[in-house]
Amino acid sequence: MGSGAQRTELERKCSEMVSELSASHLTFAIGDIHGELGLLARAVARIEARAGDAPFAVVVLGDYFDRGPDSPGVVRLLRERARPHDLVCLKGNHHQIILTALQTGGAAHWFRNSGETTLRSYSKSIPVEDIEWLRALPVHFSDEHRIYVHGGLKPCVPLEEQEDEVMIWIRDPFLMAFAEELPAHDVHGHTPEWAGKPDAAKPELLTHRTNPDTAAYKTGVLTVGVFETARPCGPIELIYIDRLSTRRVVVCETACDGSSERA
Repeated sequence: MGSGAQRTELERKCSEMVSELSASHLTFAIGDIHGELGLLARAVARIEARAGDAPFAVVVLGDYFDRGPDSPGVVRLLRERARPHDLVCLKGNHHQIILTALQTGGAAHWFRNSGETTLRSYSKSIPVEDIEWLRALPVHFSDEHRIYVHGGLKPCVPLEEQEDEVMIWIRDPFLMAFAEELPAHDVHGHTPEWAGKPDAAKPELLTHRTNPDTAAYKTGVLTVGVFETARPCGPIELIYIDRLSTRRVVVCETACDGSSERA
């Protein structure tokens, strides 16, 4: 099968999975992984244990490559899990950096963002099937109450008018936007640390957006937000996976007037 046909088939399967998510009771949103296979494998096991026999979906918020030690293992696990489970993997800015480097032959930007680590983990060559999988990833997913995206949204612009490049890369205008400037509660990654989130190891929980990116490659913490699909606004729980343990935290308030945590 040629690369164009493979891409079309991957896009079709991804579209079908996105459509099926609306019927799920719980949605688990996994923050940026960046090559941390061990943390991801434990997160998947914890998600399955938490969901039990209830229907559930997983949205992975992007950036599976670079920085961490095992990008190939992360991609392999996600591709395998996408078949038997309801799972949507979103495209992140590091994915776009890789695709641009492959298209143009200029790898300087990628190497400044840990591209050499990824190439070493792949034994210097990313397989064609992983590249085609990467190209076919969607940029966003929406359910009844939330929008899931890697970077964020341009304020005061409807979702259907958002540009892919913006949704992958945006930071400050989105991070500083007010609730009324966004079309729905946004669940995103991309920015583990900024003025409004000084501790990279802690997620950001606001009335209008949730950021579970806890810089897993640096802090050793991978965070999963647990959302009731039919209930608006933020997560009902957070699952923290670190090198040695797993911790589940209940979010006391999930209404649109604010959120807080308790163990």
